[in-house]
Amino acid sequence: MAAIGTITIPVKMRTATARVSVSSTSCSVTCGMGYKVEETCQIGPNGEKRYCDIQKVECLTNWLCGMLHFTILVGKPFEFQCLSPTEIGPESKSFSYSWRIARGIITTDDVLFKPFKTTGFVIKLSPAKEYDAGTYRCDVQFMRTYKIVKRIYFGIRVIPGHLVDLNFDKSLTLEQHLESEKEKNQQNATSVPVQKQQHLWRQRTVFVFLIGIGSGVVGGILLHNIFYYLIKVPNNYGYVEE
Repeated sequence: MAAIGTITIPVKMRTATARVSVSSTSCSVTCGMGYKVEETCQIGPNGEKRYCDIQKVECLTNWLCGMLHFTILVGKPFEFQCLSPTEIGPESKSFSYSWRIARGIITTDDVLFKPFKTTGFVIKLSPAKEYDAGTYRCDVQFMRTYKIVKRIYFGIRVIPGHLVDLNFDKSLTLEQHLESEKEKNQQNATSVPVQKQQHLWRQRTVFVFLIGIGSGVVGGILLHNIFYYLIKVPNNYGYVEE
């Protein structure tokens, strides 16, 4: 076995210092460009921390953000955007945005997408039309490095208002109507005994309360008569106390 030679550390290296990250928060987002708070300190040869500084730095955990689905009515305004205000922060001009669309289908197959002309990070459908349905893909690019930092898909379904009826009872069949009426009758039959029981309980409470008041009044009259009799009877000296 060959012997490992002695390593000599130069004098300059013995006195060198370095600024390193000593603590950091998690990224503010799970995908796309976010921010974290990081503490950096100057570390000396003896491991001592000096001149620490806390600052907000960019972070990127994953650039693929999946798809968000939305269903909207024809004629209603709607908007969606690549980045939220917390993601953009004060550096909104540091990003560029490119949109593509696959009309009429919900998909993530990039072969089916065609360019969609818009320069901002927000798309506004005002009002929405059936033609607007499809999948929109947004790529967010960091201007300093020309690197894509976020890709997100928006699946948009646009349906006519006359196709949507929120009247639940109207859509029930005859058997479902009968079953619904049966459940209502059972609930009413159950609630009647409960109401009767509550009414009897209130009557008993009032009766007990009146008995208590009557007993107190009768007791007070009896005590008053007893004390009055004791005071007015003649004492051993033959006179009546007033």
